[in-house]
Amino acid sequence: MNDLSEKPKPLRPLAGAGGLKAFLDSKVLQYNQPGFITNDPICIPHLFTKKQDIEIMGFWAATLAWGQRVTIINKCKELIALMDGAPYDFIINHEEIDLKRLLHFKHRTFNDIDTLYFIAFFRWHYENNQSLESAFIPPGPLKGEEDEPIEKYLNHFRNYFFSLPDFPHRTKKHVSSPSQKSTCKRLNMFLRWMVRKDNCGVDFGIWNHIKPSELIMPCDLHVDRVARKLNLITRKQTDWQTAIELTQRLCEFDLNDPVKYDFALFALGIEEKF
Repeated sequence: MNDLSEKPKPLRPLAGAGGLKAFLDSKVLQYNQPGFITNDPICIPHLFTKKQDIEIMGFWAATLAWGQRVTIINKCKELIALMDGAPYDFIINHEEIDLKRLLHFKHRTFNDIDTLYFIAFFRWHYENNQSLESAFIPPGPLKGEEDEPIEKYLNHFRNYFFSLPDFPHRTKKHVSSPSQKSTCKRLNMFLRWMVRKDNCGVDFGIWNHIKPSELIMPCDLHVDRVARKLNLITRKQTDWQTAIELTQRLCEFDLNDPVKYDFALFALGIEEKF
């Protein structure tokens, strides 16, 4: 296992597409491994083995993933403790009085109102579904080829997520969608965790309807900056189309699993200050 505490001297890719692919492939091998987990929000769902716990805390960790990673991880662990260490069981079986302990939970602009709605949504959904994956799948066949499948999945999910009566409007800012022109970084990261399948011990690969080839790159500040340095993005603004552009460029390197390069681009930005 590589020791991520020993930061290697940044290397530069060789000229040409072949050289860039080889460079990024080497960074995927370096960072797509268990040592990556410790200091990243994905360590939160890795605390669990039950599928529903992985989904719930994976979604929550991705939602809260802004700011310093240490703070994100600590806030997620605080939330887990408030749910007695068993999120799915708490959500399904809690009584009204049990929710009082959550009234002071807060991370940046995510507060108790948002927390209680998330719990209400999860309870409603899991009372009729075994997996959160079904929340992303629109009923009936996908129509039209002008949009990416994930675009339809994410737009459907946001509508579905806020389909409970009297949902708090303030919570809508925490769940993005392509229809808002957002990069949907947090949701795309969550989907990567749930969908990608390999034997490296980072992503879970517990969902089967959505394919790894359909995933879109989680385009955060670090990924965006490194991708622009490597001329993988030409679009001036950073929005949903930027994430599409980056993913399409990475498909040239791996058509079946373009989002595996998230490890390379993110780590180059945050670990190696590329």
